[in-house]
Amino acid sequence: MTGPEAIDLARAWIAQDPDDETRAELQRLVERREHAVLARRFAGRLTFGTAGLRGELGAGPTRMNRVVVAQAARGLADYLRSRHEHPTVVIGYDAREKSDRFARDTAEILRGAGIGAVLFSAPTPTPVLAFAIRHLGCVAGVMVTASHNPPRDNGYKVYLGDSSQIVPPADTEIAEAISAVGPIDTLPRGDDYQLVGEDVIEAYLDVAVALVGEPPAVPLDVVYTPLHGVGLDIMSEAARRAGFAPLHVVADQAEPDPRFPTVAFPNPEEPGAMDLALAQAREIGADLVIANDPDADRCAVAVPVGDDYRMLSGDELGALLADQLLACGIEGTYASSIVSSDLLGRQAVAYGQPWRQTLTGFKWIGKVDGLAFGYEEALGYCVAPAIARDKDGITAALAVLRLATRLKQRGAGLMDRLHEIYAEHGWHATGQVALRVDDLSMITETMDRLRTSPPTELGGRAVTRVDDLAAGYAGLPPTDGIRLQLGDNARVIVRPSGTEPKVKCYLEVVIPVGDDLADAERRATEELERLRTDVTELLS
Repeated sequence: MTGPEAIDLARAWIAQDPDDETRAELQRLVERREHAVLARRFAGRLTFGTAGLRGELGAGPTRMNRVVVAQAARGLADYLRSRHEHPTVVIGYDAREKSDRFARDTAEILRGAGIGAVLFSAPTPTPVLAFAIRHLGCVAGVMVTASHNPPRDNGYKVYLGDSSQIVPPADTEIAEAISAVGPIDTLPRGDDYQLVGEDVIEAYLDVAVALVGEPPAVPLDVVYTPLHGVGLDIMSEAARRAGFAPLHVVADQAEPDPRFPTVAFPNPEEPGAMDLALAQAREIGADLVIANDPDADRCAVAVPVGDDYRMLSGDELGALLADQLLACGIEGTYASSIVSSDLLGRQAVAYGQPWRQTLTGFKWIGKVDGLAFGYEEALGYCVAPAIARDKDGITAALAVLRLATRLKQRGAGLMDRLHEIYAEHGWHATGQVALRVDDLSMITETMDRLRTSPPTELGGRAVTRVDDLAAGYAGLPPTDGIRLQLGDNARVIVRPSGTEPKVKCYLEVVIPVGDDLADAERRATEELERLRTDVTELLS
């Protein structure tokens, strides 16, 4: 793209942009003749896919801004009008920068296109928006959120009427409709949208609390953090109504704050994100630490081990939640993403229930027929598909509180139950290796290299099978990834992240327990570490 072409595109964008901030941003770039920067900003557009839109805030079609959001809203409206006579969409938003404005733009554009729109009047957790879709009888939902991404990001997640995220071919068809939208300053708008009433919040709380059943018999001391997000009010109220003791909230992270000042990344999986919560737990000797990510669709848990606390992995918590549901006789399909531990399959089979693996992402788990429980290792859990067919950090947290209470009543903890599960099914050690890149071409180069020259040995084990997930694997749709089988009891899956500039590797080693649990743990830990070292070297 030449300098004059970039200048012309920027001026055309400025002419349609309703946002003073992004207009001024582009105008400065034009005046300074920042041709290279402008060329990058106008080199394509933010891709609308199965995760909707997600990107850094800023001016131009490759960033998140009011023009991009308005185009997305109008494209979604055109898609829905071609399939429904009188469609209505419910819109929610988190507390990130511009989330409320993007949500109002969506409601106005939908109304201007003749689509019914129902807008949450305050920031709300993503699972409440997902619940509201079916509760209100809507054909779709939009959640303005970037979940646990860095502070400067925002996003636009689209659900259809079954309360699950969009999957192909809907994503492609909506993207095509978005591409056909012209300048947004000519799009009609309407301000006669409806606002979500408190009755929707009450309905969500009613069904969430009902999952707990009988009031807890023993009190729990629980430290809770919403990580500067929107989970506090509904999480604390749900816990109170279910009969649990008041949560010990991390004060410095309690209120929504789009700057996320106490964490480098507002993701409970990231190093340092849980430091304040863990410190508070040590001070009071808490039974449990629970965190939601900023839009409260994920749940993280830490438990006391000796004199300190240990974060449970997503796979460990998934096994515990599944165990509780299976033991309670919950029938149906137990599902997990392909990069999650295979332990869930062994648990489901032991109870005579079907197990199904899906591609990575809850958009796929939510589509499983007869879903009873679904989880992904990235701290996403669906313990109640009747509420919404998406991950829900609030109902997952309630399920954790319920389980921890029952275990405490018999003098045990979550780790004790997890060890019992391992004793039955083998010690499943899982881990991750991630390579963050500045140049996205490095992701493509890494995947191409692994396809053409896969390793023959990792972690002291021979690579016995290589599956290119792009060609399909185990009946799943094609996706960009590679699966390396290492004998009978270990595997590595490599794939690009769907939301961040990363190559991610998912490792699993399974060690039979026998009569010596401690020895199985030691062996699993050592073998996983050897595998992690080799995979790290492979990526570098």
